[in-house]
Amino acid sequence: MQEHHGDHQHGDAAMKTQPSGVDHSTMNHAGRDHDDHAVHSHGEHAGHSVAMFRDRFWLSLILSIPVLVFSPMVGHLLGYTVPDFPGASWIPPVIGTFIFLYGGMPFLKGGWGEIKSRQPGMMLLISMAIGVAFIASWVTSLGIGGFDLDFWWELALLVVIMLLGHWIEMRALGSASGALDALAALLPDEAERITADGTETVAIGELRHGDLLLVRSGSRLPADGVIAEGTAEIDESMITGESKTVSRTVGDAVTAGTVATDNSLRVQVTAIGEDTALAGIQRLVAEAQASTSRAQALADRAAAFLFYFAAGAGVITFIVWALLGSIPDAVTRTVTVLVIACPHALGLAIPLVIAISTERAARAGVLIKNRMALERMRTVDVVLFDKTGTLTKGEPTVTGIAMDDGVTTVELLALAAAVESDSEHPSARAIVAAAAKHGAAVPPASDFQALAGRGVTATVNGSPAAVGGPALLAEHGITVPENVTAATQAWITRGASVLHVMRDGQVMGAVALEDEVREESRQAIAALKNRGIKVALITGDARQVANAVAAELDIDEVFAEVLPQDKDQKVRELQSRGLKVAMVGDGVNDAPALARAEVGIAIGAGTDVAMESAGVVLAGNDPRSVVSMIDLSHASYRKMWQNLVWAAGYNVISVPLAAGVLAFAGFVLSPAAGAVLMSLSTIVVALNAQLLRRLDLNPENVR
Repeated sequence: MQEHHGDHQHGDAAMKTQPSGVDHSTMNHAGRDHDDHAVHSHGEHAGHSVAMFRDRFWLSLILSIPVLVFSPMVGHLLGYTVPDFPGASWIPPVIGTFIFLYGGMPFLKGGWGEIKSRQPGMMLLISMAIGVAFIASWVTSLGIGGFDLDFWWELALLVVIMLLGHWIEMRALGSASGALDALAALLPDEAERITADGTETVAIGELRHGDLLLVRSGSRLPADGVIAEGTAEIDESMITGESKTVSRTVGDAVTAGTVATDNSLRVQVTAIGEDTALAGIQRLVAEAQASTSRAQALADRAAAFLFYFAAGAGVITFIVWALLGSIPDAVTRTVTVLVIACPHALGLAIPLVIAISTERAARAGVLIKNRMALERMRTVDVVLFDKTGTLTKGEPTVTGIAMDDGVTTVELLALAAAVESDSEHPSARAIVAAAAKHGAAVPPASDFQALAGRGVTATVNGSPAAVGGPALLAEHGITVPENVTAATQAWITRGASVLHVMRDGQVMGAVALEDEVREESRQAIAALKNRGIKVALITGDARQVANAVAAELDIDEVFAEVLPQDKDQKVRELQSRGLKVAMVGDGVNDAPALARAEVGIAIGAGTDVAMESAGVVLAGNDPRSVVSMIDLSHASYRKMWQNLVWAAGYNVISVPLAAGVLAFAGFVLSPAAGAVLMSLSTIVVALNAQLLRRLDLNPENVR
């Protein structure tokens, strides 16, 4: 906890070790490079977009209706007479060809890419099925060889369902690539540079080492540097995640993107471009995101297996039937095997689970930004919580009151609140709130004055009064009564901030200010431990503060006094022990650690960069939601495997039957029957995924 109006040690060391400025153009350029990397590393969806799959799905769906209506096989299955007029028989081939070329093109291109990379997967499996169906159907439509392999309707449905599956998947597939843009967005576009003739407005990219900048009250700092003139309360929440403002004066380092809340400053630029603090964070985020983007979807692994299985079965089928002396039967059986080798169910098995899981999480106030983040949640061994604003409320609360003899609690709080009533400092608001809670009648005050780094003074009922820390006491040589000192020593030992309340140069008492632990944090940590998951705490606060919070919450491991740029290293340290880490944070300095962890979880009330770097974002600040997401991860993973087993199991059984392994017994799976079973498999997968809706994700019910 920082000293109110005092030294504000939290974060100072970090800021002084890395003074810097930022080249806006460099930031944006790096952000674009990262976005390009994200697109090209996207695997089967490279170059594709949600809108592309959506548009192709809807048009292909509409066009598939006449293909189905005019298909003799569908008419036979449903028991109706197909409309017959001149040219009617050419409706399925013509429209089916358009669906194949338009709706199937993303899969054909993806399949070719998998062939070139020698990594067969879902795209190649789909391409093989629709390609064989297309050729076989045209052979039948043209009457070549007397084959009855009319797969136009099956081709149309396969393309439509696969487009739907990939559209759902793309919508659910989150990306953290916007983190770099969010970093650049922290900076203003222009700066006021001080010259011999006054000031001039220049672009951020034009700043150089040694430039003197004017930063007006309420403005963001355009560059990192050192204060050359002035004193101000700096809002560093976008960098540290801390809600408190921090007093900065001449000689102190300041960081681009922070805000001078109350006074103007003159700042000398000390670093630009790639040497800046934000650029360094940017590089860490990009590196860490790249290291976690190589995971392969379960469906792709299953598709690779099924491709080899289907291709092998097709070859064996053709050889066996050809040796039996029936080339037409060999072709028919082989085509049937290759077409039904790509079940609709496999294309929807994972996307449906992801979509439902994402929707269920959203209803519980959690945004799943990265599909792999949800899958990895079930593997987490340790949850690393940032302290301030995550496990604690992120704002000071009066937790202790000590009075000199003859002074009551209400009198002390009334006097302190009167002095602080004109201050906007978080500690001042905490004191005013405590006075209101105790029903104190706060008298009016005048002559309010804020003393940078020391405290505040005012005149209350005609007497001079003050509230401040040790610096103010030392400045005026004021002695603290022994009974008050006894209480404050215990507060200081556990890391609380201590403010003394004075009137007429005498200490009337003191109050302790601490960042209050959320009640939800206790429940969340207990629930995590019930699930066998370790809990660790990371903070830039003093060790005694961190240890006090850890002891109160029964946390397993503490990383205290951690500089912002070192949080990423602490995640690496845990990972080096073989642990899979979920990191929960809310500040810009948390962004590299969030991206480095197996799962990054950002508090929604935190900064844009933290949210963009994370795979999971909590819309609120209830840490119990982390437990809910772990439960959802286990449940959704079970559903994924159940669906994949069902979809792959359909192939394992139907492909041999289509190949004719029971032909000796008089049973051969017809193309029509195989297509019907394929559709039924899809229905089973869809219904199974819907069972996820029964999972209770309400954080209040976490146990």
